[in-house]
Amino acid sequence: MKRIAVLGPIPRDHIVTHQGDLIQKWGCVTHPVIALSTLAGDKIEIIPVCHVRQVDLDNVKEVFGGYEGINTKHLTTKNDQGDIISLKFIDMNNRIERQTGFMDPIVPADVKNLLNCKVFVFIPISDYEISLDTLKYLKENSKGTIIFDAHGPTTACLFNGERQRKFWIDRDHWLPYIDVLKMNLEEAHASWFRKEYETSDYYIESDEVNREELGKFAAHCLNMGVKCVYITVDSRGCLTYYKEKGKIVEQMVPAVPVDNVVDTTGCGDSFAGGVGFGLLQKPNDYVGAARYGNALGALRTQGKTFAVFKSLEDTNKLIQETYF
Repeated sequence: MKRIAVLGPIPRDHIVTHQGDLIQKWGCVTHPVIALSTLAGDKIEIIPVCHVRQVDLDNVKEVFGGYEGINTKHLTTKNDQGDIISLKFIDMNNRIERQTGFMDPIVPADVKNLLNCKVFVFIPISDYEISLDTLKYLKENSKGTIIFDAHGPTTACLFNGERQRKFWIDRDHWLPYIDVLKMNLEEAHASWFRKEYETSDYYIESDEVNREELGKFAAHCLNMGVKCVYITVDSRGCLTYYKEKGKIVEQMVPAVPVDNVVDTTGCGDSFAGGVGFGLLQKPNDYVGAARYGNALGALRTQGKTFAVFKSLEDTNKLIQETYF
């Protein structure tokens, strides 16, 4: 049976949606893990790797309890630390964040018994949650595909609990140890920066997609050893970059359309899980993996609970209707 590990925090989320609804639930790693279980829990082993607070462990295990194929042996409480986060959405895609609890970093010791996993999906939400040594250890000792979400290294937690976007200054130290790099548009801007700025030159928030600059950034990543770069552009879809016969291919994989967005929390995490599932089936089919990512991301928006996710048959039907 193929194994896929999902690594990152399981924050206790307190969410106010863009429609004013209050939702309290477990976040981040729970989304792709449950999505993958609903998708193929009878065919694959799904392993969440996370540090949580002792008081939260039983509750987190209970969340996973009704789902098939989930191995919870790598949920640990050694340091009794876990993320606690409040999110207030201004609109569907933008939110104000504050953090009051902090997971200790995932280190090589956390993955030493998981080297035979075919895919590792890293979905940090802050810059301290995954140590670079962990990626180095996996590169040296495992043949598994390393998927990494740039949400982590482009997000800082300030002294007062505020969570803010930051430049990924040490990016090039990480890229050689990442196979698949996933990010959204804002995170891409935070990852592709000049060596020096004038005060007036700093990036002003914008939804504009500058394909030329994004292409340069993706080319840099691919030349550093990354095999595929995904840049999600909200409801438009996902820009996908990879090399084929030595040449860089750029392809926009359109989003799976949705009529009503209820809650976008966990969409990026669900996308990463979908990519992981796609590459678990076909390791070099990056466009096919993006379709699974888009499908799970779209499904995540459709409700407040994990009941939004569908079986493999229904998910494949959704992909077929959207792309073929």
